[in-house]
Amino acid sequence: MSKSILIAGGTGFIGFHLAKKCLSLNWSVTSLSTNKPKKNRKLKKVNYKICDVSNYNQINKKIKPDYDYVVNLAGYVDHTNKPKTMKSHYIGCKNLSNFFLNSKIKKFVQIGSCIEYGKIESPQKEIKQNKKTFSIYGKAKLLSTIFLQNFYKKYNFPVTILRLYLVYGPFQDTNRVIPVTIINALKNKSFNCSNGQQLRDFTYIDDIISAIIKTLKNLKSSGEIINIGSGKPIAIKKVIIKICRLLNSGKPLFGKIDLRKDEMMKLYPNINKAKKILRWNSRTPLEVGLRKTIKFFSK
Repeated sequence: MSKSILIAGGTGFIGFHLAKKCLSLNWSVTSLSTNKPKKNRKLKKVNYKICDVSNYNQINKKIKPDYDYVVNLAGYVDHTNKPKTMKSHYIGCKNLSNFFLNSKIKKFVQIGSCIEYGKIESPQKEIKQNKKTFSIYGKAKLLSTIFLQNFYKKYNFPVTILRLYLVYGPFQDTNRVIPVTIINALKNKSFNCSNGQQLRDFTYIDDIISAIIKTLKNLKSSGEIINIGSGKPIAIKKVIIKICRLLNSGKPLFGKIDLRKDEMMKLYPNINKAKKILRWNSRTPLEVGLRKTIKFFSK
């Protein structure tokens, strides 16, 4: 039988790709978001609903609690607005989980963030927990995780928290390091960068979607926090240089942008839990993913 999925934040980069994959599986897809999708991210068969998840009454009016799966990708993108960030990510998460508490959903997937670990040393493991982080976004995500794990313990709510590291691929917003580099390189521009010594974990979007789908179907993952990343950290400088070499253009000016005071020089996960519980690991080599992303932005 066909499955039904609600994607809160379905108009975003990850939400778009998840919706597209679910449609290919012949699932019924509903998206909740505060804005209509961009033209290039609009999918014909998706039921788009405008709704602010930080407002419980809006959720109650817009949807019914009769979905098989719920994935929460919702949240305000501009983290400089602290009240809005906390409301959309934390209050929104609480509202959605409370709304579906007495429903028959098979799985609620909360998309968390590696930022929840705060200053815990990499490779970061799920068994290590902290009670504080260093940004309002990280705090909102961490509070959501704590709330949802208590929900699982108290009500056996079928939730899994996936902590994502850096995701990239076609249709990504152009304010991220890989799209910024590609766009400048395509124009053969000089562009300012940090020294690029930060180690980061980049995972191609198709692998992220694979992890989400596997989680939705995995009952043993309920109550768990699971890191999702490639497990292969690389210096940002090397990624920028690799993109410029693939395009044979672009002039990165390293060291022109100061690192943030709270910048973590090493940020990457231990992914043994994802391999063990989900039978998942990223399959797209960085160069292959970069070539696909470059092809998209070239158009």
